[in-house]
Amino acid sequence: MQRRAGETERAERIGRTIGSGLGDIAAVFLGLQTQLVIAAADGAGRLWCSQLTGPPGFLRATGPHSLSVAARPPEGDPLAAALTAGPLPLGTLALDPRTRRRLRLNGTAGPTPRGLALDTGQVFPNCPARLSPRRPLPPAAPEEPGARTARTRRGTALTEAQRRTVAAADTFYLATADPAGAADAGHRGGPPGFVITASPTRLTWPDRPGNAMFAALGNLEVRPQAGLLFADWATGDLLQLTGRARTDWSAARLAAFPGARRVIDFDVTAVVATAAGSPLRWSDPVPQARPGS
Repeated sequence: MQRRAGETERAERIGRTIGSGLGDIAAVFLGLQTQLVIAAADGAGRLWCSQLTGPPGFLRATGPHSLSVAARPPEGDPLAAALTAGPLPLGTLALDPRTRRRLRLNGTAGPTPRGLALDTGQVFPNCPARLSPRRPLPPAAPEEPGARTARTRRGTALTEAQRRTVAAADTFYLATADPAGAADAGHRGGPPGFVITASPTRLTWPDRPGNAMFAALGNLEVRPQAGLLFADWATGDLLQLTGRARTDWSAARLAAFPGARRVIDFDVTAVVATAAGSPLRWSDPVPQARPGS
């Protein structure tokens, strides 16, 4: 994918930032976060993207190659059973909407009494492109036991309300994996409407210039399964999708997306929607000061 895009030289340079361990700066960053996006396969081999949350400190570096996560997916989440059953490949993305900083940590995770333990194999920062800064708001009150499961709805296609959620989104998270199972969690962003719901089972979005690594698109080229997560900033509603994705490089498709280098088509096979699935609440995007202002 890097060769096809003409980005091999840039990718080689940026690739030198990929390490396997957690340095002091990464450890401090992780300790301040309240959310962790995760990507993995369920027991049927379907890829899903989910979100873990907790107070600052719920992510804690316990060694140069190990991260303690004091949280697990709640009952009803597509990844809950797989992460409880035993070690499995896990892709993660620590993202701070306040600063737009992002850190990807991929490796193998296993259950612990408090949550998960991640042994890192890849650790690397991401640029803040296409992510608007936001302020944290007071979190939602804890739900009654069982309420989260009772408010989860499943299907095989998007409802009209869910299509409106996708159309209004300026951010979603993407789970991919290679044929050996190594998982990756990434971020995609743009103005509301950048993801198009062509039908209840087909989503399309443009792929614009990024860090030249093509971690997600490279995975999709050899394993087209993918998982998407849309998290509503204001309500905490979660919309999780799994299915298959394909990258289209044709000029005819690109003409409809100015500035795009590729177009991704995603066919939905399963949907999990959870009302107030996340306790986190965030403000509308905060305007950024222009350089020199």
